[in-house]
Amino acid sequence: MNILIADDNKQISSILAEYARKDGFTPIIAHDGADALAKFNKYKPAIMLLDVMMPVMDGFEVCREIRKDSNVPVIMITARGEDFEKIMGLDIGADDYIVKPFSPGEVMARVRAILRRISGADGREKQIITLRNLKVNLDDYTVTIGNNEVELTKKEFELLWMLAGNKNKVFSREILLNNIWGYEYFGDSRTVDSHIKRLRSKLDEYPHDNWEISTIWGVGYKFEVKQDE
Repeated sequence: MNILIADDNKQISSILAEYARKDGFTPIIAHDGADALAKFNKYKPAIMLLDVMMPVMDGFEVCREIRKDSNVPVIMITARGEDFEKIMGLDIGADDYIVKPFSPGEVMARVRAILRRISGADGREKQIITLRNLKVNLDDYTVTIGNNEVELTKKEFELLWMLAGNKNKVFSREILLNNIWGYEYFGDSRTVDSHIKRLRSKLDEYPHDNWEISTIWGVGYKFEVKQDE
């Protein structure tokens, strides 16, 4: 399984590559953004560690390009710790965010956790959720309402998958943030709120009288399926 490590610091990329090999990965190394994007397209890694501050193209730009046609998990790594940069990285499609200095063991633990979330802990996770006229397909990240395909971002899809896969169950903003963004000790509930707002707006373009994403004030959100009368 390939893991792409993109960092202009050769010592850091070498250490991460060593830890990745111990975990059974085949590390692919890139030292600038353009090389990272080229190697991503060539080697099709299962997951990517992406430094923000790189020459030629920065990590944000690389992530934006990748997200145009790929949902491969991306963990962004940076020496900066400002909240607005973390939020921007997550909002453009990163799955997690780690600030230097870090423990290589922690990085690999994050990698394993993200890959477990994607594949399902027991490998038997159902790949399609069908609720009334809504179909959510994890295999190809498509969502349809009736005969209409709904274009969602990766994070919007993952929010819908988690909510619809647990219909009528209430999730707090903190649980959604931790499970979707995978960073339990950093995060702002506004990130969840803004994604839910955009998700609802896209879903509401098509009729769905018997289900909705409901706000539970003071708690969080749930995917509510109404009973037939």
